[in-house]
Amino acid sequence: MYNRASALTAAITSVTIATTLSPMPAFAQDQTAAQSSLQPRVENGRQIYDAEQFARFTPRTALDMVVQVPGFTIDTGDDDERGLGQADENVLINGARISGKNSDAFTFLGRISAANVVRIEIVDGATLSISGLSGQVLNLVTNASDVGGISGNFKWRPQWRRAGNNWLAGEASISGKLGKGEFTLSVENDAARNGVEGPERITDRFGALLFERDEIARYRQDQPKLSGSYSRSSDEGSVFNANAAYQLYRKRETVATDRTQVGQQDIFEFYSSREKEWNAEISADYEFDLGTGRLKLIGLQRFEHSPVSDFFGQTFSDGMTPSNGSQFDRITDEGESILRAEYGWKTAGGTDWGISVEGAYNFLDNEAALSVMDPQGIFQPVALTNANSKVTEYRGELITSYGRPLSDDLTLQASLGGEYSKISQTGARGESRSFVRPKGSVSLAWRPQPDLDLSLRVERLVGQLDFFDFVESVDVSQNNGNAGNPGLVPPQSWRAELEATQKLGPWGSMTVNIYGEKFSDIVDSIPITATTEARGNLDSATSYGVELVSSLLFDPIGWRGAKLDFSGEVRKSSLRDPLTGIFRRINDDKIFTYEVTLRHDIPNSNWAWGAGAEDFRYSKTLRLDQTTKFRTGAPYTWAFVEHKDVFGLTVKAELGNLLGRSENFTRAAYGTLLGQPGDLDPPFIRGRRNGPLGYVEDRSREFGLVYRLSVSGSF
Repeated sequence: MYNRASALTAAITSVTIATTLSPMPAFAQDQTAAQSSLQPRVENGRQIYDAEQFARFTPRTALDMVVQVPGFTIDTGDDDERGLGQADENVLINGARISGKNSDAFTFLGRISAANVVRIEIVDGATLSISGLSGQVLNLVTNASDVGGISGNFKWRPQWRRAGNNWLAGEASISGKLGKGEFTLSVENDAARNGVEGPERITDRFGALLFERDEIARYRQDQPKLSGSYSRSSDEGSVFNANAAYQLYRKRETVATDRTQVGQQDIFEFYSSREKEWNAEISADYEFDLGTGRLKLIGLQRFEHSPVSDFFGQTFSDGMTPSNGSQFDRITDEGESILRAEYGWKTAGGTDWGISVEGAYNFLDNEAALSVMDPQGIFQPVALTNANSKVTEYRGELITSYGRPLSDDLTLQASLGGEYSKISQTGARGESRSFVRPKGSVSLAWRPQPDLDLSLRVERLVGQLDFFDFVESVDVSQNNGNAGNPGLVPPQSWRAELEATQKLGPWGSMTVNIYGEKFSDIVDSIPITATTEARGNLDSATSYGVELVSSLLFDPIGWRGAKLDFSGEVRKSSLRDPLTGIFRRINDDKIFTYEVTLRHDIPNSNWAWGAGAEDFRYSKTLRLDQTTKFRTGAPYTWAFVEHKDVFGLTVKAELGNLLGRSENFTRAAYGTLLGQPGDLDPPFIRGRRNGPLGYVEDRSREFGLVYRLSVSGSF
């Protein structure tokens, strides 16, 4: 076990040493000296940061620069976005949205050398000729690589903790000229070696102890990925882009448990989950002048192969009681094919018009089997009625858009259209259905003052279904499962949001976003039979909240190079529970999140130091026969020291989990416990949440200090 007091002392000492390297703040400075190097200039409503303004961070990539923009946080959009759709990421590169689904803004920005960045622009998305954008959007402006020149970046991110050492996390990329175009090749591995351990108590409905568990959980993940891109622009203004990626995903999770009970033999329980996935994606787009406007053609093909094997078993200390166990194996193939065309043109008065057409084909082909160990130790198959099935969706979308300035400081953007989809499922419970859904949005961008931007957006959305909800699955560790529901329909919602960005001059920037959403056909757990459940549609639900993103710069008070970043969100939701009829939160819904980081780049030196904290809370996850809740025991906190020139490299050392965060989990199972007190495994008859409580599992796991190192460079 680690010594928490010693860890805190070491962290405080490191920060103190770094602080002593900094000159005392000089509070009496003239106004010019107090101007922050991160204060943008404003041109035509855009906040503009020149690349040189980020020199104090010694950035290696464009991502190193973007994450330091005051008051801005990268939003990669909705992970469940249907197809390519309209733009939803708040990052553009040279005025164009990032195409593809397997790589987001973090990935693309991490491949661009900082030497190729000219400037960074922050603009309200509704003022752009890109349908779907609103609120604060970042546009990265780059220059072309030198003819014949090759540049590259790399970052190695090892980590050490008592659960295991991670030596294999990192990424590297090279880019340069290829013929008349430019190319980028990159390799990365999002590796993880995580683990927690601690006790668990199982009590009956009256709080009496049934038995205890001492658990050790380990998680190991590697995601090596090779990707490449090529772009070329012609003298006539045509632009061609191509992207390709191939990735392996290797995951293993284990939980080893010693179970003890007074007056009974000990039991060793073991859970193991393995996944060996590969996935590939290729996409291309071509944009060119056509008539009075420009036409952009986009194509994407994605495929994924995912074998998964889960096992749970028990062995008994007397050596005589037969072992037991169950295993769930699944092989899934998934794919997506998309063709999209976008045509935009301008008319008098600065009016933007656009029309987009998209066709997509998605599928999930699932084969699964459940087997249970008999007293002789032989696994016997258990019949599943809806596990071997193929789910397909054909979808077409048509959207028209319109945008124009209503005045010098007010801009309107609107879109209107809809989609047609046909969802089919094979197998014993298969069926086929088709839908027509309206979609669209209206956005207003208003700048009432030079330092204040307001954005209002109202949108009609159609959500993406998780095709795994259509097929039967089993959780062998919890001895429950989902029956699968072929009758699912895509959820829909109305969403309204008001975003305000206040520029604070040399003090930084602050953005507040207030939003509300009303859902129909939201997906939640519903009864299928008297004893089974699955994911199904509920009539309605609501959600509303507020987000705050801010950066406070301390240059005006003389603490040069210091910056405090904060991002946080508070949310409330409500739906009528399908079992009890009582209103409650949406399953596993965000209650609050926050992250605060202090960074000080010490003037006239290569040193930087900082510290931070983050925490979150989510609502309960409710099945029809149980509830589960995950909570943290303390905020995750960290401190770091960075040197920007160690033989030409940037080296950052970080010590994490200074307050000893624990991960706590409670599961309440409803039903009836039979047998006598002290029975080794009392029989349990499952019930519903509106019935009597059967037993409660309450566990707390710790993971100790986390030591991280980051070594980055460029060439």
